[in-house]
Amino acid sequence: MSYSRIARKLAQGQTIILDGGTGTDIQARGVPMAGETWCAEANLTHPDVVRSVHEDYIKAGAEIITANTYPTSPLLFNALGRDEDMVRIDKEAVRIAREAAQDRVPVAGSFSVMRPMEQGVDRVKAYREWPEKEARALMKRKAESMADAGSDLIMMEMMRDYDYSLWATEAAVATGLPVWIGISTEPRDDGTLTGFARPDQPLDKVVAALAQTGGDVISIMHTLPNHIGDALKIVRQSWQGPLGAYPESGFFKMPDWQFVDIIEPEALVTYARQWQTAGASIFGGCCGTNPQHITALAHAFGRIS
Repeated sequence: MSYSRIARKLAQGQTIILDGGTGTDIQARGVPMAGETWCAEANLTHPDVVRSVHEDYIKAGAEIITANTYPTSPLLFNALGRDEDMVRIDKEAVRIAREAAQDRVPVAGSFSVMRPMEQGVDRVKAYREWPEKEARALMKRKAESMADAGSDLIMMEMMRDYDYSLWATEAAVATGLPVWIGISTEPRDDGTLTGFARPDQPLDKVVAALAQTGGDVISIMHTLPNHIGDALKIVRQSWQGPLGAYPESGFFKMPDWQFVDIIEPEALVTYARQWQTAGASIFGGCCGTNPQHITALAHAFGRIS
């Protein structure tokens, strides 16, 4: 399905329902997660499971599905010496998503700035950095690989800073595809919201930088539900375009998601109504959420009667 229907809904301010967590739902269905690349290898080893996750989100009412390309980060795969594998896995992931979509909904390619992570934690190895010129070249290749694979749009996910995330978003916009910018945030010790795992990057400055790139949507995503309302207010200081919200639930210990205290679908709907009052019109879920959460959102916002 072309992106045109989604573009019309955006222009009219209508509600759009996204999918939920892709990688975590793949894990929940019994697929082992790789020690260094999380759910990336599932595209090659368990394509039927990946396809079934996408199909179930469409049945639940998702109007866009996101290919399983979040973990094929250009930074992570470069650090592992697997640049060519990134392109190969992206092609397969988008192919699987398009097979599941069957032209019913558009397919988004997920683009992250995930870096190598310590086992058993959710923090990057801070000692691994890239010079800007080198990083921009890697970002360009990732963006082009997802465009060449057949993505209808690019979802920037877990954007968290105004260095790597900015370079990645600019590369995505340069493809000419629609770009939806998903920002992740958390409070540092003094309560200030910052980029996730980037206490040196205040959220207001991250938003201000990313809002100038030419993206089509800004969402707060992979963020605990109780922080999203305040984060949306900060986004509105720099962005008057379409606004979205899709939270995480549970927590990560590389390479496995911990399904602990997962938000109930009805509670997610209650939060989403609050976010709608704050100006959001795009709702879904991130890590830890599943098709039941999307079904609840779709019913609540009229996608499914």
